[in-house]
Amino acid sequence: MINRELLNPQSIVVIGGSNNVHKPGGSVVRNLISGGYSGNLRIVNPKEDEVQGIKAFHDAKELPPTELAILVVAAKFCPDYVEFLAKEKQTRAFIIISAGFGEETKAGAELEQRILDTCEKYGAALIGPNCIGLLTRNHHSVFTLPIPNLDPSGADFVSGSGATAVFILESAVIKGLQFNSVWSIGNGKQIGIEDVLQYMDDHFDPETDSKVKLLYIENISNPDKLLYHAGNLIRKGCRIAAIKSGASESGSRAASSHTGAIASSDSAVEALFRKAGIVRCFSREELTTVGCIFTLPALKGKNFAIVTHAGGPGVMLTDALSKGGLNVPKIEGELADELKTKLFPGSAVANPIDFLATGTPEQLGTVIDYCENKFENIDAIAVIYGTPGLTQLYEAYDVLDRKIKECKKPIFPVLPSLHTAGPEVAEFLKKGHVNFSDEVTLATALSQIMKTPPPSSTEVQLYGVDIQRLHKAINDVKENGYVQPDIVRELLSSAGIPLVPEMVSTSKEELTAFAERVGFPVVAKVVGPIHKSDVGGVALNIRTPEHLALEFDRMMKIKDATGVMVQKMLKGTELFIGAKYEERFGHVVLCGLGGIFVEVLKDVSSGLAPLSYDEAYSMIHSLKGYKIIKGTRGQKGINEQKFAEIIVKLSTILRLATEIKEMDINPLLADENDVVAVDARIRIEK
Repeated sequence: MINRELLNPQSIVVIGGSNNVHKPGGSVVRNLISGGYSGNLRIVNPKEDEVQGIKAFHDAKELPPTELAILVVAAKFCPDYVEFLAKEKQTRAFIIISAGFGEETKAGAELEQRILDTCEKYGAALIGPNCIGLLTRNHHSVFTLPIPNLDPSGADFVSGSGATAVFILESAVIKGLQFNSVWSIGNGKQIGIEDVLQYMDDHFDPETDSKVKLLYIENISNPDKLLYHAGNLIRKGCRIAAIKSGASESGSRAASSHTGAIASSDSAVEALFRKAGIVRCFSREELTTVGCIFTLPALKGKNFAIVTHAGGPGVMLTDALSKGGLNVPKIEGELADELKTKLFPGSAVANPIDFLATGTPEQLGTVIDYCENKFENIDAIAVIYGTPGLTQLYEAYDVLDRKIKECKKPIFPVLPSLHTAGPEVAEFLKKGHVNFSDEVTLATALSQIMKTPPPSSTEVQLYGVDIQRLHKAINDVKENGYVQPDIVRELLSSAGIPLVPEMVSTSKEELTAFAERVGFPVVAKVVGPIHKSDVGGVALNIRTPEHLALEFDRMMKIKDATGVMVQKMLKGTELFIGAKYEERFGHVVLCGLGGIFVEVLKDVSSGLAPLSYDEAYSMIHSLKGYKIIKGTRGQKGINEQKFAEIIVKLSTILRLATEIKEMDINPLLADENDVVAVDARIRIEK
């Protein structure tokens, strides 16, 4: 519940405010005063008559009605303060800085619940507990530093961790990234990250609201809400980047001990972010770098010109951009020769454009003009300009400032001399610019942005799925667990997924007759054990009835064998599709190349069911082994359209049949014409 009293209170009381600015109670008062809060600021401190120039109340009972209360007292006192203020002083918003609640003990969780119950009873907003506070252009209700420049066009930043928020702000400030608001939700007992996004979505004004949202997430408590509102905001013109920590087993344990966060698998997070259109980041440097990129004009293509007077960083940026799927095209011809005549001898213009350490600010402007107006195969410009300490850079950075404002193509300033040219860089940032001091971090962030697909629809399209046949197959399952091959075939057939001809039987004669009917060679597989290969339950390239009979006799002696499956043996590229039901997220669908690619290299891409064709293609294209799918070294590629079609249809039946908790189709065999499912296992829990 986010209300006016929280965002724009006419009166604020700090319970526990003090004169000691080295403690939270004093520093939050300092920040409110220095931030220019224009409403009535009140302090409750039983031991002080005056706090930082403001008359203090010794008891909350002496207070007049107050809209927002900031609590900086021991956890055990907080529930009573909230009850009293909400009931007697009509307080309708609370920010609880104090820790010692559900993140620590069961008793703390009970205190937290009492606070929530009171806020719900009186219709009050609650930020925290266990947070650094809320920073808006109306009031600086945080106890920490730094306080970044606040501007309506700056980023909205929402963090599940207060200390991490501080470190991310530190990283952002030195890059020149400005903010519109900073939300530290702490334990998020009432208002979580999803709720903040919902408020921003529901009240979005394209004329006045920030279009950059940065998130640090430890717990996704409501994936559907996050998906819906993040996707909506992006469709409205916003750009969102996020870190989700606690994806590993150890990380999730650390997150749980920190804020009581619930673990979610990395593949589920990846799938959710892809579907929402959120750019995923993995460090605070990457997050703030992406945030800075978001403040620049959007990239219209992949071709970069690198303008530098230092060769090495230009080479490193070229390598990093190329590795990330972006291009640094060669610049040549008459225009390139013309540009070279305007630079000092020894300059290179092929791209990177290296105009030497002795290059002048005027030459910098000339090079940028050529990239903007004359080189048509350039979409963006990266300018690497520092100093070895011989000259000041004010004039060069004035040229860069002017060109950034004039040019339509985005210009990415890489100003690495933060120590040697600190005053010049600071002056440049004061003009509203950002700085990417490390070229490789910039390239990594750019590639993450470029490979993030736009938001996808969450509506279920049937795509020819036979719903009645699907539900009948589910109803025919009598016991939970991995189902028999005939049920597997029925489930896949209901989605129209092509299957290799096969028969399961305990009769050697039946299987031999089937093999002769479909034609040798065939494959034999034991039925019963889940991991057939591990028990020697797979025989390939069986070319005669006699060989088949021998394999049948051998397999029926394997422990837990209930029959033998015979399939027509096909050739082609092995593919993999899998799915797993994740609590709160739904089904995560995985795809990749089969065999070693999925088992050893873990080269898989994930998506959240239901999937559209665009999502399926995006998943396929993001695979490291995509060149094999496309065709390489004289080998024909596979039928990519049919692979995507199977991914989409599989995701549809998963959305319609949540009883399916796990599924592997491994392998599918593919060539330029067909993609056929060869082996599959499905686990059902009703």
